[in-house]
Amino acid sequence: MEQALIKPSFTPEVVAQIGNFPITNSFLVTLVISAVIIIGALLLKRGIKNGKPSGFQNIIEMVFEGLLDLVDGVTGNREQTRRFFPLVATIFIFVILINWVEVVPGLGTVGVEEIHHGEKVLLPFIRSAAADLNVTLVIALVAVVASQFMGITALGFKKYAGKFLVSPFKKPYFVGTFVGILEIISEFAKIISFSFRLFGNIFAGEVLLTVMLMLVPLFIPLPFLFLEIFVGFIQALVFAMLTLVFMKMATEAH
Repeated sequence: MEQALIKPSFTPEVVAQIGNFPITNSFLVTLVISAVIIIGALLLKRGIKNGKPSGFQNIIEMVFEGLLDLVDGVTGNREQTRRFFPLVATIFIFVILINWVEVVPGLGTVGVEEIHHGEKVLLPFIRSAAADLNVTLVIALVAVVASQFMGITALGFKKYAGKFLVSPFKKPYFVGTFVGILEIISEFAKIISFSFRLFGNIFAGEVLLTVMLMLVPLFIPLPFLFLEIFVGFIQALVFAMLTLVFMKMATEAH
């Protein structure tokens, strides 16, 4: 019996279709992760109301306390920490979960078979959403737009815009204008660097795990699995901390 080929792809695979709306494997995983976060938040809320901390609640509280101390260490201001923390914590939890999907058993090996150009190809059901550039781009847009919003609310629109739009006739002549243009470019560069950094690391890890699981399915892939768990954590932490730093910088005057 001919075995279906597993071909790593930069684009997500369509595993179902609802009318004209395609359901990709990365979109499916994103929905599942979102549902897990929402259900977890509801359970945590119910536990807090009951006043009886459970094992699950204790673990979440430990994670949140660690994140809160980390954010406090960057902002040095508890009021700013309270403003930034919800978004930073949400990004960290969401990113780390979509990163860790790549170590779920069945990654790249469980799916539907289709014929592409005369070859039988396997379309996997499970794919890390972070290995889809569309997903990382959206998260990057949320982080950068939130930074702009925080800057405007903290400084006011006129003062915040003054970071980017500087009159060429203001001393030192033209220097401020040139720096303002560089600042505008850097805001767009953040989106590119954010999205491609996360996408590149997770996609490379996904390809590596898929290849190792196909070549040597027992024992040998274990070190790579632990490595990807560590990489997934580091990438989530970096993404969240950079978002925090950008929001902190946006709320500072010149």
